[in-house]
Amino acid sequence: MLERMIELCLPTIIGVCELMGIFVVAVTTVRAFWRYCWGMFQKRPCNVKFDLADGLATSLEFKMAAEILKTVLVRDLNELMVLGAVILLRALLSLLIHVEMKGEKHESR
Repeated sequence: MLERMIELCLPTIIGVCELMGIFVVAVTTVRAFWRYCWGMFQKRPCNVKFDLADGLATSLEFKMAAEILKTVLVRDLNELMVLGAVILLRALLSLLIHVEMKGEKHESR
């Protein structure tokens, strides 16, 4: 009974996590572009790159949560290998973004 309930509820929860990640990317991108345009208009530089990287890192965390939840629904080894590869790629991407953010923080000081 619990297994059936998980199979029914989990795809919805995964979809919501994915949508939250997409929403964060969209809002962050629009906000960063707005700040970039406003900075050009005022002829004042702003650190748009850091804000964008921060938003992308946050979005990746939501997407990683969805991927981790997908592991519950895996039925065979091939699905698990594909899911593991996706999780690994997203983790590496997240690590690269964090390294980039640290570099931006040190440059702005």
